[in-house]
Amino acid sequence: MTATLTWAAGADGLVCEAQLQASPNCDPRPRGERIDLVVLHFISVPAGSFGGPGILDLFGNRLDPLLYPELARLRVSAHFLIRRDGRLIQFVPCAMRAWHAGASRWNGRERCNDFSIGIELEGCPDRSFEEAQYLKLSALLMLLRSRYPIRDVVGHEHVAPGRKDDPGPCFDWPRIGGILFADGV
Repeated sequence: MTATLTWAAGADGLVCEAQLQASPNCDPRPRGERIDLVVLHFISVPAGSFGGPGILDLFGNRLDPLLYPELARLRVSAHFLIRRDGRLIQFVPCAMRAWHAGASRWNGRERCNDFSIGIELEGCPDRSFEEAQYLKLSALLMLLRSRYPIRDVVGHEHVAPGRKDDPGPCFDWPRIGGILFADGV
């Protein structure tokens, strides 16, 4: 059974059940831009390690540059993170533009951050995602669709082919195919 999520009253795209960890790595969306795409990612910091503060530190610009010289310079975020146990963390209100897709293109439109919501799944390329993550993702996709005209749910690999490979080969696309699915690059 899928959990039900709700929008926070009076907030512009905050989910009540999500733990808020505000990221500075966001800005206003272009005026008049319609949110109609969800981009899925995987992430772990350090690579292959789950449950620690690394992802929160990355999106909060707090990574130790001595430990993570490449990552500490990045200024990235996502709207949501779904931990391995299904916990939902929100970094950026949906009305704002999170910096998750970078140079990207979908259905002839450039700059996917302008019109998409980014969801990170705590994971890595060679491990299956957890049942709790799929359940929370399904609930989140249903909630997003209730407010925004979401047409497609795609991977980072679809909007930045050759540059990105997430959510990767271990992501079970048919698990969300009944809700929404990708319809073309």
